[in-house]
Amino acid sequence: MTQMPEDMNTNQRHTPRFRRVPLRLIVPNMVTLLALCSGLTAVRMAFEGRWEFAVGAVLLAAVLDGLDGRVARMLKGTSRFGAELDSLSDFVNFGVTPALMLYLWILKDAGNLGWISALIFAISAALRLARFNVALDDPDKPSWASRFFTGVPAPAGALIVLLPLYLDFLGLFPHWFADEAFVAAYTIAIAYLLISRLPTYSGKTLGTRVRRDYVLPLFVFAVLIVTLTVSYPFHMLAGGAALYLVTIPFSWRAHRKLVLADADLALDDDGDECDTDLDNIGDRDKDHGG
Repeated sequence: MTQMPEDMNTNQRHTPRFRRVPLRLIVPNMVTLLALCSGLTAVRMAFEGRWEFAVGAVLLAAVLDGLDGRVARMLKGTSRFGAELDSLSDFVNFGVTPALMLYLWILKDAGNLGWISALIFAISAALRLARFNVALDDPDKPSWASRFFTGVPAPAGALIVLLPLYLDFLGLFPHWFADEAFVAAYTIAIAYLLISRLPTYSGKTLGTRVRRDYVLPLFVFAVLIVTLTVSYPFHMLAGGAALYLVTIPFSWRAHRKLVLADADLALDDDGDECDTDLDNIGDRDKDHGG
């Protein structure tokens, strides 16, 4: 019998067949996949007409989306694979799912207009996520840029675009508010906010350090918010969506003040006014379709 060379046997014996992946890289991706499962479950609940569960599933997906990145940074488990998976999950959860929910709820009665408005919202979510991913590589953003997003982020857009659904279930507005043409126009307006250059508060730097005497009250407040959301979901979501829309002019004003106060951002290298877009993309990116 022909025998293999001894050095070849030694190499095969010491070479692992599969590379082992650290658990710290797996856990954040599992959270992302749980968020994706929640978003897809919302679609099923919408088909079955169980709107309370559908809205709850979208809300859960938004909470998990806020956790996966923090878990990855805490465990030092950030990866390119996780970033791509998170973007795809966000598109499904906060672009496709809300559009389908609104279409199944009322936009289908608007015919082509309803379907077009749902398409516009889903496509705008995809464009917003793509622009955000490109902006992550921009080294020229000022230090205070992390306090703002450019446009409404996808999770917030998904929750505020469902505002007519919340109000209709609460019975707070007459029937014209739930008219399919109005909902279609509202959906397109929120889609515009997704891809707009309006600065909105990010909340990333909010509460990074809390005073010791505020810790216990903060716990009580967090429990209160969760309890009220579980007990009165449509009331809390409607109030939260309306409050978020109200904060947009204030965020624009705060961003404008920072731009005017920063002398380095007032003029670019050519002496012209610089672009105040937080997701500013250099000329080198524009040449490649950015």
